[in-house]
Amino acid sequence: MRWNPRWFWLAAALFGGAACDQSKAELDQTRNQLQAVTAERDALKTQVSALQTQVSALQQQLQQAAAQQQTPAQPATTAPDTRRHPSASSPADASRKESPITEQQKAAEQQMTGRSSMNN
Repeated sequence: MRWNPRWFWLAAALFGGAACDQSKAELDQTRNQLQAVTAERDALKTQVSALQTQVSALQQQLQQAAAQQQTPAQPATTAPDTRRHPSASSPADASRKESPITEQQKAAEQQMTGRSSMNN
């Protein structure tokens, strides 16, 4: 029997058609997956945008709260109390001993700052 090219093309068309049906099903499945992933991505982008807005609002609130804490009842331009922070003073001041705070001084300080003795 002699090999006829027509049979070859007929067989190729039949097998090719079956292969196209499989690839069409895979293509449809891939398209559906792509649509699902795209929808999920869009939802995540929306969530990220909402969270970024929320973070910005919280940062602004934090800055406002920090600014309110920095403005105490006393002006901020007064000199800091170096009596309790010898490291902040000059090296010559660090060599001298500080006298202990008396109970009257503690009471006066607490009265001025509004602290109770439990906070010390």
